[in-house]
Parts: sequence; structure tokens; C-alpha cells
Amino acid sequence: MRHTLPHAPQFYVTAPQPCPYLHGRAERKLFTALHGENAVELNNALSRQGFRRSQNVLYRPSCESCVACMSARIRVADFRPSRTQRRLLRRNRSIRRLATSAWATEEQYDLFRQYLDNRHADGGMADMDIFEFAAMIEETPVKTRVIEYRGNAQQAGNGTEDVDHLAAVCLTDVLDDGLSLVYSFYDTTMSAASLGTYLILDHIEIARAAKLPYVYLGYWVPGSRKMDYKARFSALEIYKGGVWQDIGDPESHSNESHPLSVDPIVEQVARIALPQFNR
Repeated sequence: MRHTLPHAPQFYVTAPQPCPYLHGRAERKLFTALHGENAVELNNALSRQGFRRSQNVLYRPSCESCVACMSARIRVADFRPSRTQRRLLRRNRSIRRLATSAWATEEQYDLFRQYLDNRHADGGMADMDIFEFAAMIEETPVKTRVIEYRGNAQQAGNGTEDVDHLAAVCLTDVLDDGLSLVYSFYDTTMSAASLGTYLILDHIEIARAAKLPYVYLGYWVPGSRKMDYKARFSALEIYKGGVWQDIGDPESHSNESHPLSVDPIVEQVARIALPQFNR
């Protein structure tokens, strides 16, 4: 179904599908195309309202009977690493960061396949081939970087060290108020490195150096074990009830919502604040 605002992008709603985070529930997304001369402004404006980018689309959960998925971001200036996170930074100090343009490589795809096969073999991306992977990386109308992380890794069978091992990759959008982690994947055999957490810690440092106030982490879902790690970062905010607020006690956020309390799609679209596009 299409929903339109005057002089604005058109918004659509997907058909309900099984929720990947909470068993027995259905997910539905509100989305709009991202293209043309207003793409950067639209990405900035909607990211501040809980939307995420996937290639040339901006989307936000709009489920019929659940509001569990909440966009999450870290306030860079207020973030203080925990003792465990400080130990992790010291442990990974030999890892090197390399920021490149949004260009896919076979080496990245090989790591992506290893990550999916070990962590998300039954997920929606499990069947992605190298061409679809390249589209995910390269189809972007906004300022996007691929950030590679390289470091020592034990090579199987011969006991030597690969000093230029591709350990992790993060597809990152540069917004006007922060960095948005669009998608990341890493070598799952390097479990001691806790690379998923390390990527976020390093992006906080990148944002701090660039004087950007936020690092956007995607969605946090209370009750989903896949998302528990995000609540371990200090200065975490969630987008709930149309405003950003401190997460406080994660246990206080119920993932239940009565169907009658979910606003109709038309009302949700009417409340979206859009930038002033050229007429």
C-alpha cells in the first residue's frame, strides 16, 4: 500500500513476515526509496526518526501488534567504556583499521559467507551470492565507507600467523550527526577478540575524532538474545514513542503492545518530519 505526503517521498508498507527476533511474531516495515538530489538530506532526517538504510531504501519497523524494535544510538560525549570493554580494547590493539570507498571485494565476500554460515545460516541473507553482496555494499546514494579491520590470525594447519588477515568489515554511513553502522560481519573463529563489540568501540572513537555526536547501532529488541550486547554500552539511547530517550533499565522496556495501541500507518506517516525539499 502506498502513502504519500505533499511534495514528499512516497511511503509503502511490506506484507507481514515472520519476525527474526521474537518467536511467534510477525514483522512489517514502513519504507521509502532513497535516491535523487535529496537523498542525503532524507537519510539524515529519517535516521533521526528511527529509520535505517538498506541500499536505496530507508525503512522502519511498523508492526501491527508490537513495538519491540527500537532504534538505538550511543551519545559519544557521554560514553565511558566498562572495565570489560577497556580490556577488549587493549587485547585488540594490534588490529589495524582501513577505511575505503563503498566497493566490494572477493575477500570481503569470503568473510561474509563464513560469518553467515556460522552465525545466521537460517537468516534472510543466507542465500546471498557475490553479486547481491556487491549490491549491498555498493548501491548507496549517500556518503558511505567500508571500514576493514586487519590483524594477526592463526592460519589453519601450519601454525603460522597471517599478519594481514581480514578480521572484520563494517559498512558505515556518515550522517550529519553521527556514524550509522549499516551492516557488519567478522571472523567468527576469533572469538576471544569479541569483534562485534570491538567494531562499535572503534566507531565511537572514529566519531569522537570527527566531532560527531552519535553512533547509530540499528535496532535494539528487548527480549531478543541477539540484541542483548547493545544494552551493555553506556550512554545508550533508544527511539521510543517518537523521541530519543536514555535506555535506563533495559528490563523496564516491555516488548508487549496491545494491537489497539499501535497507530494506523497513515498517522505514523503524517508524523514523519521531512527536510525542506526544493519545489
